[in-house]
Amino acid sequence: MNYQTAKFITSAPNIRKLPDDTGIEIAFAGRSNAGKSSALNTLTRQKSLARTSKTPGRTQLINVFELDTGERLIDLPGYGFAKVPMAVKEQWQQALSEYLQKRESLKGIVVLMDIRHPFKETDQELIYWAVSSDIPVLALLTKADKLKQGARKNIVLKARQAAIAFNGDVQVEAFSSLKKFGVDKVEAKLNQWFGYDADE
Repeated sequence: MNYQTAKFITSAPNIRKLPDDTGIEIAFAGRSNAGKSSALNTLTRQKSLARTSKTPGRTQLINVFELDTGERLIDLPGYGFAKVPMAVKEQWQQALSEYLQKRESLKGIVVLMDIRHPFKETDQELIYWAVSSDIPVLALLTKADKLKQGARKNIVLKARQAAIAFNGDVQVEAFSSLKKFGVDKVEAKLNQWFGYDADE
């Protein structure tokens, strides 16, 4: 699939403002500082498709990007650390939760976590929820360029071991937007979820 064709469609405060709940979409979720927007930009080879910011918590709406084949990539509001008023935070946490529970076209979730702090409590809650709903998860350990290769491999192995406890379809990979590694793994998994699996 050609992820470069992704284009911004809309930003929605809740699921009622999203496009029709048909077809297939894959959501990107993670803590506010996990590098979600950078990963989306790297995947689509577009520098500013998803807005990146030095200030965590800029994604406060559900952002929808559509591929030329009609499938959608969803950038969900970040959770966890963000310097925003509590009322705003609660509002977008609700939008996130509602989307995950009610969106029929959601076929996979990419959960992004800083490789130096994987599987924090909120990440685990999200993954457990996905597993209980039979939604496959790709756990991406971002900013992997910050570690030397040995340390990186070690953390990935430990994270894969930890992921067994989720008792579901959870794949763990290292990823770096800066060095562009792990992109092929993301593309392969998304192709599979979108139904364009090369092995078929």
